[in-house]
Amino acid sequence: MNWQEFTALLVMAAAMSFSPGPNTTLSTTLGANGGLPRAMRFVLAVPIGWSLLLALCAAGVGALVMAAPALKWVIKALGIAYLLWLAFRLSRSGALGQTGDDSVRVGFGQGVMLQFLNVKAWLLALTLVGGWIAGHPDALHRFAIVAPVMLVYAFVSNFVYALAGSLLRGWLATGRRLLWFNRAMAVLLVLTAAWMVRA
Repeated sequence: MNWQEFTALLVMAAAMSFSPGPNTTLSTTLGANGGLPRAMRFVLAVPIGWSLLLALCAAGVGALVMAAPALKWVIKALGIAYLLWLAFRLSRSGALGQTGDDSVRVGFGQGVMLQFLNVKAWLLALTLVGGWIAGHPDALHRFAIVAPVMLVYAFVSNFVYALAGSLLRGWLATGRRLLWFNRAMAVLLVLTAAWMVRA
């Protein structure tokens, strides 16, 4: 992989990782509601789940999914349903999370599995495989470059969003601010689900 390809990879990784989506919205929400330590389970789950998805796509599973419209629609429908369920739960939560509070919680396992229901993650993984990995004689070496880059970007972007959410906790604790914040995040999840319908 030459330096032009690597630079293009970094630009693509930054644009896709830091742009709003299901992962960054949930990271912000979890940071705001439960604080950074509780959000870290999800923040760590995203790069691990995404790396598994990238590996599967590089192995050919992504092409199989895209070639089977019914399977593609099942993944999309499950992803949309999960986002709408999260949005519903989120829109009803108006109290800062305390220890043992499950009102707004997405655990490590859920975070990993969410990557397989995230259309944005699938599209990015397929783009990276098609543009940087597949069809090259050094495909395995290229995968060994792309995967760690994306793992770092996935972690850093979600950590930054979770940190931003956690820094808002003091301000959100007053009055009904947290409820309206959660409802705004729920609207973003619904809009993401709407985008997924059209993707």
